[in-house]
Amino acid sequence: MTEPTSTPSRKRARTIARVAATQALFQCEQSGTSPETVLKEFIRHRHIAPTAQFEDGHIPDADLTLLEEIVRNSVRKQDEIDKNLVALLPESWPLERIDPVLRALLRAALGEMMGDLPTQIAINEYLDVAHGFFSGDEPRMVNGILDQFAQQRTKSA
Repeated sequence: MTEPTSTPSRKRARTIARVAATQALFQCEQSGTSPETVLKEFIRHRHIAPTAQFEDGHIPDADLTLLEEIVRNSVRKQDEIDKNLVALLPESWPLERIDPVLRALLRAALGEMMGDLPTQIAINEYLDVAHGFFSGDEPRMVNGILDQFAQQRTKSA
């Protein structure tokens, strides 16, 4: 039995979860709210459903399990993630200087890369997410940072 064409692909649902995780991590940092509270708000108020539209502030078709996993892991590992980010950034760009959405995106990406997400998938996925949020040089910066992080992990493995 095949899936109906209106059902989102698993890849799309996972990419949308990464977009939502970036938004949730941003909200956690900006509001000082716990990840559990933000996740509950997202589930209750952001209408994670096939009929939802990003333009309405909703999240269509997200893989909810992945969203929760990324947010919880990124917050739990934030000190280690931030230590790695600081080491990857030029000295003239302290972590606090980076756009808060970009910072949330990088935290989500490194958090997943510290787990078992294959490097190339992580880079491709988070480049897609970066292009969804930014139209300037930020996606190139994401690519460079994630590639550099992957190379460091390969050397230390």
